[in-house]
Amino acid sequence: MAGAWSPSSWRDKPVKQLPNYPDQAALEAVEKELSGMPPLVFAGEARKLKKALSDVSHGNAFLLQGGDCAESFAEFGPNKIRDTFRVLLQMAVVMTYGGSMPIVKLGRIAGQFSKPRSSDTETIGDLTLPSYRGDNINSIEFTEEARMPDPQRLLKGYNQASSTLNLIRAFAHGGYADLKRVHGWNLEFIDDNPLKERYEDMAERINDALRFMAACGVTSDNVSALRRTNFYTSHEALHLPYEEALTRQDSITGDYYDTSAHFLWVGARTHQEDHAQIEFIRGIQNPLGLKCSPALEPDELMRLIDTLNPENESGRLTLIARMGAGNVEDKLSPLVRKVKEEGRNVVWSCDPMHGNTYKSSTGYKTRQFDNILSEVREFFTVHKTEGTHPGGIHIEMTGQDVTECVGGAYKLDDEDLSSRYHTACDPRLNANQALELAFLVADELKAIRGDDVTSVLVDAAAE
Repeated sequence: MAGAWSPSSWRDKPVKQLPNYPDQAALEAVEKELSGMPPLVFAGEARKLKKALSDVSHGNAFLLQGGDCAESFAEFGPNKIRDTFRVLLQMAVVMTYGGSMPIVKLGRIAGQFSKPRSSDTETIGDLTLPSYRGDNINSIEFTEEARMPDPQRLLKGYNQASSTLNLIRAFAHGGYADLKRVHGWNLEFIDDNPLKERYEDMAERINDALRFMAACGVTSDNVSALRRTNFYTSHEALHLPYEEALTRQDSITGDYYDTSAHFLWVGARTHQEDHAQIEFIRGIQNPLGLKCSPALEPDELMRLIDTLNPENESGRLTLIARMGAGNVEDKLSPLVRKVKEEGRNVVWSCDPMHGNTYKSSTGYKTRQFDNILSEVREFFTVHKTEGTHPGGIHIEMTGQDVTECVGGAYKLDDEDLSSRYHTACDPRLNANQALELAFLVADELKAIRGDDVTSVLVDAAAE
């Protein structure tokens, strides 16, 4: 039986991946300041997301979760936020039509600063320094001063997240997300794409659907659902002092919510049953995610599910599989089968990024686009075989024209990586690659759902 929970009960557990602050008093002062800050998100919004994810768990919707590997203070700006938001909207329209179902849009944004590391230190030449752990902890520059964990960075991260959320809410509800506008962006993408012919058929069918709806009097001028959308935020629950400081008790229900984001997940490096990250998230009522690696055994997964979702509440828990191309059938199938046999309500999502990372011949960490596509296809195949719903994808991407993952329609190769390699941590899909992936997912969803349903565009726009 789990013991009594409080926002600070994680402090009695072993903890991994937390930085070693040289001045604990300074950290405590920042925690106290953060605990008095306004919430970034609200309990009612988190409950609304949980309801949408419940629809996903029952096979009636699909989850699109994407954004930066690690948000950067240096790259922060309205254009970058807009571009990432825009591409996620474009992907959602393609998937909505292909799958004839609503798409739940969840960004890795407005808080995705901390990153787990394989080692506490990094050595270059004769110098060994603390590893870079994300901009809200230290700086990527390889100097002793830059790599020293600084609690003041948590305040900067909070303020950047707040500004990002303000802009996203304006975009989502101020007309920027108008369905006709988003589809126009997709048409621009198709016109300039080497795979134009492959995508034209779906684009024309979406055009037909929009024309039909307009002829019936259903336009963004008179149906608000066509010009606004729901968009949620997420990040890894890694820096627990920050998460605890932003945990609030809901005045309506009395439940605790982590108001730093709508959705929190625990990664494969920190999901030990008796450790601090699992202890923290089990008590908050946000919808949760759990990364599932090839090393995870079915019985261990069941214990984690029972800890994180003891009431078997639909929409509460998303299992994010990151197996690597070629490993999905062997490693994911036993987990899916066990969860189904035990009757657990979960969302299954595919992270095709983290199992497919390697170092290129030019020394850059990268991912092969074909491997990403292969893992997604394998994910859908496993769920078709097991009779379960392939509920979503979880990707690291950006709306900018970076060169970090090789392959795709524009055939980026190792020699191209150095031209626009901007990530602070792991390689991301660029806007074109992300949209190529969306068309693949749309094809897979269409195969599951059968004929397209024009009216779903109206319902999905509200999700």
